[in-house]
Amino acid sequence: MKKKLVATILAMALCVTSLYGCGSGGKKEESKGSDKKTESSANNNAGGSNDLPEQFKGLKADKAYSFPMLVKSFQSTYWGAAQKGMQKAAKELGVEVKPQGPNTESDIADQINMLESAIAAKPAGIGIAACDSSSVLDSFKKAAEAKIPLVCFDTGVADAPKGSVACTIATDNRQAGSVAADHMYEVLKDKIKKADKPVRIGEINQDATAANIEERGLGFVDRMIELIHKDGKTVSVTGNEFYVNHAKGADKGDTNVVIEVRVPAQTTVELCSNEAQAILSKKDTIGVFGSNQVSAEGLLAANTNLNVLGSNADKGDVIGIGFDAGSTIKAAVKDGVMLGAVTQSPLMMGYYAVYALTAAANGKTDLKDVATAGYWYDSSNMTDESIAPNLYD
Repeated sequence: MKKKLVATILAMALCVTSLYGCGSGGKKEESKGSDKKTESSANNNAGGSNDLPEQFKGLKADKAYSFPMLVKSFQSTYWGAAQKGMQKAAKELGVEVKPQGPNTESDIADQINMLESAIAAKPAGIGIAACDSSSVLDSFKKAAEAKIPLVCFDTGVADAPKGSVACTIATDNRQAGSVAADHMYEVLKDKIKKADKPVRIGEINQDATAANIEERGLGFVDRMIELIHKDGKTVSVTGNEFYVNHAKGADKGDTNVVIEVRVPAQTTVELCSNEAQAILSKKDTIGVFGSNQVSAEGLLAANTNLNVLGSNADKGDVIGIGFDAGSTIKAAVKDGVMLGAVTQSPLMMGYYAVYALTAAANGKTDLKDVATAGYWYDSSNMTDESIAPNLYD
């Protein structure tokens, strides 16, 4: 096992001021024609009303509402943390939540069927983390026609019918992806400067359909391009067509650095591992980013036989960075197999989503989107009070 890197970088909270900025051709996360503002919330500990955005303070449910809460899957412990936040808010407000979701995040049709069933039941509101941002549009239109408010959490829905989404609760994924790039580049910049032949940086994304994953992946790629250009080097993007076409400022032809982006056919650790192995097996690879829990675990699975990941670039380690938490990723960060990772706060997304639904069910129509914070963590700060609550198993 590779030696630990003695980390010197303190925890960095991403106090978000806007939700999902548009990239070069990227999707905007607000409803089409929306002029909604965003209310930031940097506090990631679900401790009650003191942690609430201003618009939710003093909120009480007018009735004992029951809200269907559609997560992307029960595949990842991330969604378990989101459900804990939902249940906490439900208890505080005196409402009921009914979490449901498909087996995997690739089961888009299953989630659509659940959404259609939820709309037919005419609840006071529905929470949803959409597996695919475009596939839900017809259902969102039905919900709007039935005057059922929708609250999106974890990921927004581009071009949602006007008036269908009460608000969106999510991480600023573009900025979160850029933080992963900042930390990776800090370790790799000398190697890139001194390289006498092209080097490769990989990125594994679980899909190219969910807007949060797209923004996060582009956040990493665009920031890496910016950093490499600042040091006078050229960089191209290869691999998945969406990320190639939407990357900002990439060079063409032979370049000093190649960013290779790979996306599996379905969202499973095994298929993400196959994509990661294809990158790790290349001798010019110096770093790889797994942009969510499943893809990061796939990266670690690929490393089981290859044993090339580590935290010391000077000794030839391939620098691995993950996203989200879970026991597998946390162990890899603690042991120095991964340099570190960026965590979100799914607990607070679930928590705020229920507050937003309750406010919407009460008739509030001017809800602001809420951007939750994300944090860099490594072996030096995993037990810090501002980090540990977000490192779910």
